[in-house]
Amino acid sequence: MFIQEQEEYWAEGIPWTFIDFGLDLQACIDLIEKPMGVLSILEEECMFPKATDTSFKTKLYDNHLGKSANFQRPRLDKKRKYETHFELVHYAGVVPYNITGWLDKNRDPLNETVVTLFQKSSHKLMAGLFENYISSEMASDPKAEGRRRKSASFQTVSQLHKVSPHAR
Repeated sequence: MFIQEQEEYWAEGIPWTFIDFGLDLQACIDLIEKPMGVLSILEEECMFPKATDTSFKTKLYDNHLGKSANFQRPRLDKKRKYETHFELVHYAGVVPYNITGWLDKNRDPLNETVVTLFQKSSHKLMAGLFENYISSEMASDPKAEGRRRKSASFQTVSQLHKVSPHAR
C-alpha cells in the first residue's frame, strides 16, 4: 500500500522523496490475508453464531503461534491500559492487538449509501478500496452476471478487504 501511495504521488507530479521501508512485508501480509490468516479466521468465526472472542483468539493461536514469526504472544506491559490478545510484527514494529468486539464489528453489514459515497470519491485509493463492493441491486441483477458475487447483505469489512486489489 505504501509503495502504491508513493507511486500515485509520483504519477500526479507531487514532489516526493521515495521512502524505502527496508522490510519484506510479504510474510506479514500472508499472515493477515491468506487462507487461514487473521482475516480468514475472523470471517470464518463470524459464520458461527456461538463464536466468541475467546474462540477467535484460540483459532489464531492454534494456527499461528510458533508457526509464524510475525505472530506473537503479547508481552507483559504494565503501562498498557487495555488487555492485549496477540502481537504482530510488521512495518510499525511489534504492534499489540486487542480483539474484543472484532466479531461483532465484522458481522455488521456495510452501509450501501456510505459505500456508494466512497466509490464516487475523487481520491483514487478510497474509491479503489470499495470498487469490488457488490450492492444488493447488482447481486440480483441478471445483466450484471459477470459481477455477481456474495450478496451485499453478507459482505463484511474483512471480506471486502480480502478481495480488494488495493489491499496489497
